[in-house]
Amino acid sequence: MSKDLFAESFQKRLAQAAPLAVRMRPRTLDEFVGQEHFIGPGKLLRRMLEADRLQSVVFFGPPGVGKTALATIVAGMTSAEFVPLDATASGVKEVRAAMDEARARLDASGRRTVLFIDELHRFNRAQQDVLLGDVERGVVILIGATTENPYFALNSPLLSRSTVFRFEPLSQVQVVALLRRALADEDRGYGKYEIAATDEALAHLARTSDGDARRALGALEIAVLSQMKAGGVRKGRKLRIDLAVAEESIQQKQIVYDGTGDEHYDSASAFIKSMRGSDPDAALYWMARMLEGGETPRFIARRIAICAAEDVGNADPMALVVASAALEVSEFVGLPEAQLPLAQAAVYIACAPKSNAVTTAIFAAREDVRENRTLPVPVHLRDSHYRGAEAMGHGQGYQYAHDAAGGVAAQDYLGVERTYYTPTDRGYEKKIAARLEEIRAVLRQGRIDAAQRTRKPEGRD
Repeated sequence: MSKDLFAESFQKRLAQAAPLAVRMRPRTLDEFVGQEHFIGPGKLLRRMLEADRLQSVVFFGPPGVGKTALATIVAGMTSAEFVPLDATASGVKEVRAAMDEARARLDASGRRTVLFIDELHRFNRAQQDVLLGDVERGVVILIGATTENPYFALNSPLLSRSTVFRFEPLSQVQVVALLRRALADEDRGYGKYEIAATDEALAHLARTSDGDARRALGALEIAVLSQMKAGGVRKGRKLRIDLAVAEESIQQKQIVYDGTGDEHYDSASAFIKSMRGSDPDAALYWMARMLEGGETPRFIARRIAICAAEDVGNADPMALVVASAALEVSEFVGLPEAQLPLAQAAVYIACAPKSNAVTTAIFAAREDVRENRTLPVPVHLRDSHYRGAEAMGHGQGYQYAHDAAGGVAAQDYLGVERTYYTPTDRGYEKKIAARLEEIRAVLRQGRIDAAQRTRKPEGRD
């Protein structure tokens, strides 16, 4: 056998031995499923490819949504040389070698290089900087694939020279379509076998894979191979993949959650906004998402406590008490029981009347302190318990509030008139508003009295 025939035979055997997910990678844009928001007809990336004007890009998204597959398609559509690297197995040496070859290729033939780097976020800052010069000069067109948010994981100079395309998880309908394609494809899939897969089985694989096509195809492969092994492959014999087989082929739904990345911050944001928006069902879902993803009860309890103070406030003062109790109990009992007090607190806060009047008030007071002249403490409010305080007049004229009618003395506590706290008419704060109106009337009279006492007599300098 000649060397060329041996190499061709080896490549064919290698392709046949590859996992189903690899064999079924799309070969053209028409076969590519998902990401219509940037690869659909007339969208930016498709226009760049059809015009052969590809610029450096970063593909960002969860696993199994087509980042590597699309990069491979790009390799077939561009007139440039396609060079793949894996950041997990490459370093500065390999990157420099690829750059040297790209410069030599451009100098010799005028042909540019598309450099595809998978797991680009694995490169440290120094390794990323090696790419900058040749990316800037257009010697190479960079395609970087990453599951990490590039705005955190990549150097700003490299990011500014690239267009970021965010990949979304595939829908259940799209994953089912890919599974059916694999069952029908005679060359790369299982089309040469008679396989009957029920709608329920395919729906289960698609739902449990959670938008990850690679995982769904891997489960389908297990289902088919296990059926073949159990009953043998005979001509005319049909293989059946029902719900029970599908459930055995993909045991547990994969929760896509990074405790330090986007999933962490986005889920926490959705959780807080759901409580603020008075939707207990949404709040419970996002809490469950965090718990299933391995989030700590303490982190969730802190978010609940903050929401109780920031978004409920005095509209229901018990919200903060409930949140504090949930924090203490969850710390005491731990998981799985900790989910119960956390859920109780989240539901309570979601259903409570809302007011951010206290939040607005403290923000306004702090801004006043930062931006305006610092107010001196009125003399009658100053500490009078140390030696020499009496001689300086500290505490003189102070009125003990409990001795006044109603427990509110007509007294000035600030030296100037300021209003930071404006209670709403929601929940308990409505009662506070009525009470505060009475209190401020008394305090206003105290400021008037204080001003009259300090006013100079007419005709005196």
